[in-house]
Amino acid sequence: MAGWSVLTGLCVALPMPGIDTDQIIPARFMSTPRADGYGRFLLHDQREAAGGAHPLDLHPGAVALIAGPNFGVGSSREAAVYALVDFGVRAVIAPSFGDIFAANAANNGLAPLKMAGGDAARLSAALAQGAGPIRIDLGAGIAEAGGMSAPFDLPAPWRAKLINGWDDIDLTLADAARIAAYGAARRAAMPWAWPAAPPDP
Repeated sequence: MAGWSVLTGLCVALPMPGIDTDQIIPARFMSTPRADGYGRFLLHDQREAAGGAHPLDLHPGAVALIAGPNFGVGSSREAAVYALVDFGVRAVIAPSFGDIFAANAANNGLAPLKMAGGDAARLSAALAQGAGPIRIDLGAGIAEAGGMSAPFDLPAPWRAKLINGWDDIDLTLADAARIAAYGAARRAAMPWAWPAAPPDP
């Protein structure tokens, strides 16, 4: 996946709390092959009920969302992240996330940015009519919209993954030199703990 450090584009406010993974993508759509794309199923039932008046339909092209607390709680389905990413969303700002959802997000190029509730509410309110331009800087840990800015929290390993486009293996390989040095030091300190080379036949 491609990494990114600064994101600019349209942000849409979805301030309701507890948007769970079954709302993000209802289970009945998960038999669809991933290659076909899950973006059209994002918040399907909410959008269907709104009859075209849902914020995502009123403001197409969102690259970021500002949501209420407990975004992504519920089942551990990774398809919830796929639906957001396939729709074009690259960051979700919220006061809190479902733990498994947040980890899945970081592994798939979607930034789960935890922001204090008051700051998230003010940033959301700064979006004119519920949507507007946003700038998110992963390195600085700052989101800016509507003339205001606010900090967010993102664990350092997730930040590294998102900026560099890494998966878990890449993250480990980034420390390959330190791992090799540690192994060499242990071998020198305790040579008896390493198996001897087999004798030549």
